Amino acid sequence: MIVTPTDATAPNASTVVDRNVQAGREGRPAFLFEDRTITYGELAREVARAGRFLADLGIGREDRVLLILDDTPVLPALFLGAMRIGAVPVPVSPLDRDDNFAYFAADSYAKVVVAEAPVAARLHGLVGAGTTLVVANGSDPRAIDLAAGLAAQEPELDPVATHRDDMAFWLYSSGSTGRPKGVVHLHHDIEVTCETYAREVLGVSEDDLHLSTTKLYHAYGLGNTLSFPLHFGATAVLRAGPPRPGAIAEALQRHRPTLFFSVPALYGALLAVPDLPGDLLSRARLCVSAAEALPPSILERWQARFGVEILDGIGSTELLHIFCSNVSGDLRPGTSGRPVPGYRLRLVDSDGTVVEGEAEGALEVRGDSCAPLYWHHHEKTKQSIRGEWCLTGDRYRRAADGTYAYEGRMDDMLKVGGLWVSPVALENAIIEHPDVADVGVIGVTVDDASRIAAFVITTGRAGSDELAEELRELCKSRLRRYEYPHRVHFVDDLPRTLTGKVQRFRLREQARDL
Repeated sequence: MIVTPTDATAPNASTVVDRNVQAGREGRPAFLFEDRTITYGELAREVARAGRFLADLGIGREDRVLLILDDTPVLPALFLGAMRIGAVPVPVSPLDRDDNFAYFAADSYAKVVVAEAPVAARLHGLVGAGTTLVVANGSDPRAIDLAAGLAAQEPELDPVATHRDDMAFWLYSSGSTGRPKGVVHLHHDIEVTCETYAREVLGVSEDDLHLSTTKLYHAYGLGNTLSFPLHFGATAVLRAGPPRPGAIAEALQRHRPTLFFSVPALYGALLAVPDLPGDLLSRARLCVSAAEALPPSILERWQARFGVEILDGIGSTELLHIFCSNVSGDLRPGTSGRPVPGYRLRLVDSDGTVVEGEAEGALEVRGDSCAPLYWHHHEKTKQSIRGEWCLTGDRYRRAADGTYAYEGRMDDMLKVGGLWVSPVALENAIIEHPDVADVGVIGVTVDDASRIAAFVITTGRAGSDELAEELRELCKSRLRRYEYPHRVHFVDDLPRTLTGKVQRFRLREQARDL
């Protein structure tokens, strides 16, 4: 029997699996992984085993469980199993640094750390003596074996009664400018994103097959691969390993998803993969892009080649998923679209005044999926979450038709000759050049004056003064007369976060060394 909380409007988030079984989907696939199919019935049993396993290790209500795992079947089972017993799963990337793993464990007070075998082997001595280390998808004689531990458990477990406002899980922010911050989410937050963006914008149904290049440890990937498909009884593909273009192309050919989720850099990289069939996305209803603004040129080339729309939108770890998006049939290239039903957006000027109509300013958002706090960051919480409004840290421009266009992070905006310049606008112009594969734009100081530098990856043509001048002229023809790169550096790669965002602060460090 399922134990429900006093406030039954938002039961324990793990009961999403129970609802699918009760709806007659026990034999339908929840996840596809390599050559395996995990049905909803099998998932329910694995979630129960995972909850019992964690309880046997002494995990109880609101205890944190650090999950350093790739996207394999054990991650959904442990994530949902932890919440089922009232505990708090904290998924992080297994590709992160060892010092961050130690920080995550200490900062969250994790009583149990479950890690992929290669990571677990490095964690001995990095995590506290009171922390239990569990190894997944491999072996480590000094750690508890997850497979054996799960196999020893019974496949049934009633969920702990939880309030809609209980802690459910944490996600650590990308930490692009410092140590990552633990973003605390509540049990009702998942359902909010499913009933707003997933239902109202994507129209997810049980007939959908989801494939995401962004991993489950990230808010975007968590919605794409776990909460959205499970909420609607759909199916999702789990993929281990880095999201390299060739591997993603192979997965698209094999699974033929109806919904494909990725980021601008990977959409561009996939377009560069030779010999991709034009019917690669023949079953796809929609593609989705987030994490960074999608350059209009990539959208145009993608639609011309595959005939499928890419819905560009903006979300955040704090809001859990996309809260402003383009919609099918009404794409506005170069914008993040309009507010998702259930969310409100506003722009605020430098004096803190809310501006109306056509305007530019700092973007703030209101919605019921907003995190209540950053763990151990009281001052940052007060600065960023003010009453019902969350300060995103992004600068946006709102057009007369109500669409919002991203101009850059507030910290990354450039000022040349006293005038504001959007690095995103320059990047969108430069990437239109056929010899440009990728670009990152930052501000630099030249002879005590503020100037613009572009770091450019070419498609094969050698970088030269001639190409640099072509890029300047392209910007001048598309933008205002002062919006062009004074310096152009040709590079082999751009520094990115684990979620694919260009790390402009790293580019600024490189610029100082040039």
